[in-house]
Formats: sequence, C-alpha cells, structure tokens
Amino acid sequence: MDVLVVGAGIAGLTTALALEKAGVNARVVEAAPALRPLGVGINLQPHAVRELIELGLGEELAATGIETREVITMDRFGNRIVVHPRGRRAGYDWPQYSIHRGDLQMLLADAVRERLGADAVRTGLAFEEFEEDADGVLARLRDRASGEVVTLRADLLVGADGIHSEVRRLLHPGEGAPLWNGVRMWRGVTEVDEFLTGDTMLVMGSHNVGRMVLYPISQKAAERGRCLVNWVAEVRVSADPHGEGVSANWTREGRLEDVLPHYADWRHDGFDVPTLLAESRFILDYPMVDRDPLPSWGRGRVTLAGDAAHPMYPVGANGGSQAILDARVLARELASSATDPVAALRSYEEIRLPEANAVVMACRNMPLDKMLDLVAERAPEGFARIEDILDADEVASVRGIWRQTTDLDAEALNKRESWDPVAG
Repeated sequence: MDVLVVGAGIAGLTTALALEKAGVNARVVEAAPALRPLGVGINLQPHAVRELIELGLGEELAATGIETREVITMDRFGNRIVVHPRGRRAGYDWPQYSIHRGDLQMLLADAVRERLGADAVRTGLAFEEFEEDADGVLARLRDRASGEVVTLRADLLVGADGIHSEVRRLLHPGEGAPLWNGVRMWRGVTEVDEFLTGDTMLVMGSHNVGRMVLYPISQKAAERGRCLVNWVAEVRVSADPHGEGVSANWTREGRLEDVLPHYADWRHDGFDVPTLLAESRFILDYPMVDRDPLPSWGRGRVTLAGDAAHPMYPVGANGGSQAILDARVLARELASSATDPVAALRSYEEIRLPEANAVVMACRNMPLDKMLDLVAERAPEGFARIEDILDADEVASVRGIWRQTTDLDAEALNKRESWDPVAG
C-alpha cells in the first residue's frame, strides 16, 4: 500500500511516521518551498505525547520541549483563581510538553526522512486536484518554482493541509472562508531570565478585558539558564481590521502598537507583560477562527486529518494533539484492514470524527473565558480571595473546564492498550 499525504505540518508528518510503523509506504508533499522552524508555541497533551513516544520520539521531545506541570488561572491583576496540575502531576503516565511549533515540525521531518528516505518529503509542490478510480488516486500538483504540473499516483490520499485545505475544499465544496468569532490574537516569543517556576503555564484575564496566555517552550534555553516564553494576547474587538475570515494567515506580521495598549499596565510579581511584548523576537497577528464540524471527512480513497479535518479555536491547547491522534488511529485501521483500505478509511473516520468534533464544539463554547469574564465582572478592580468572588461550585467548574476541552480521563488513558498497529 502507498499513501500520499498532502501537507508537511504536524498532522502530515506524524501520519507518515505512523504509517511507516504500520508497514505502509508514505510520501509527503508540501506547498512551501522548504521546511523551516517557523511559528510560535504549541502544547502536546499527554494523550498525544504517548503516541509520539510510541513512535520512538521520546528522547527528542524531552530534549526540545518543556514539561509543563501546572496551569495557573489569574485575573488581569495577577490574582490567582485556580491552579490546575498538568501531565504527570495530574496522574497521567506521560507528560504534557510545551514546545516551539517549528522545532516540533523539524523534529518530525527529520524522523520522516531518516525512516522513509531523504525524498519522502517533497517541498514546493502545491496540490490542485485529484482523480480516483478503482485502483487508486491520481493527484495533480504544481511545481511552484517551474510552474510545471506534477502527477503522483497512490493507493490512498490524506489531506493534512491545514485550515485552508485544498483537499477539503474538493471534498466539501462551497464551504467558504473560516469562521471568525471576533477575537483578535497576537503571538510571539521572548527570551527572559526566568518565568515563574520554569514549567508553568499562565492564563490571565479574559477576552473582554484582554487575555494573556504565557508559557516557556524551550529546553535548550533552560539549559542556558534562560527561559523562552511563548505569549498569546487575545482581545475581543468590534471591527475586523484585515478581512480576517478570508485571510486567516498564520504568518501575517503584527505591530507592537496594536497590541501593547491593551496590556500597558499588566505588570505583576514574576512577569512584566509590556516588556515581554516589546522585546519579542517577532509579532504575528491572527484571527481566532475555526470551521463548522463536518458530518464526514472523506470519500472513497481520500480522507482528511488534523486542521484540514477539524480546525478548532486554540483555547484548549489541543489542536496539534488531536492531529497526532488522527495519525495513529488512521495507521492502526489501515494495518488491521490492509485488504480493504477504503473500509479502513471509513473506520478511521467513524472513530475519530465524533471525538474531534466534540472538542471543536467544546472549544467554541469557550467555557473558561465565560468564567473569567464572570470574575472580571464581579471584581473589576481585582480581589484578595477567589472565594469572595466565586462560590465553591463555581470554583469547581473552573477546575473542571479543562476536562471539557483538553483532558482525557487519566486512568483510562493509562490503562488503554497501545495503538501500535497489529496486522489484520
């Protein structure tokens, strides 16, 4: 069996690695002229870290990312609402890692090339269309350097080409642009001397007053005695400055003068938000968008994975993790139904689609932000004790929100059998 994967992001590269372990040949094509370590931070939840470790990447992850041990939720004045344990501290057998997205992509790409061959990832090829017959799929791509058309044939096609997926557009025409919820995001990374404990994620404020998410992402920086902090500034705005729902471009440059006024006085013990923003290596400006969940992902010999299948708001720190689960389930189903790959694709979708769609809808509901808005409304000037602002049930609900958007049952995950493929 031969699978062509469109997109060399987290979803596509992990799919190639998972397929290789299942004994399935995989090739990856990518529109970008070269793979470079771009972007900002990402979180890998324990359920995804388990899968990457079982793909043989445990040492690389530990040497690259930061094992996040807690999330502290605060108001915009730095007053603590709740502290939530993460990863192994929360009872999982696997850690949560915070890592630079570009470093993770390079880690995955190196593993693909090492295991599948130097030519397993071909860049500069933009996917345009496909044709399917009884024996396979013919993909038409365009060489971005020469303009020439390249055709590749495979048994199966997996669209892992992100929120603007061309494969998804062909499978589900007329869907339109991504859906914007009115929240504007700025992102960046800043190296500092220290940040809290060095393994803490901080969520402050709410979208109505300004929200900040801060966490360290680099083990290499930690080994130098420094801390590389990923920051995300999120503000609900009344106007759309960029035609956001149309562009939704992850690489669009942002301006300090646009984001800084929202956080000019956010200085607290242990962190200084204005300085973090001003000293950032770069600033990216992006809308918070997703797409409506699909009733099906693919048809015949074609399917979707990752953001192409289920783009979600980045409020549950779970988008990349869901993509990794897609890859592993897809490979397992193909290995167990090797004589009927089309049925294997449908089985993969039956397993993953409802689970991923549920996370999309949980993130869209934004339950944490609703609670943080409530705190801001009741204590607009801050508070001394959260118990004076929220009753016991409300505090408990803040603690439980992570389970809705991010967590799996730790005991169930710890006891679950491996998804390593077993040939059928």
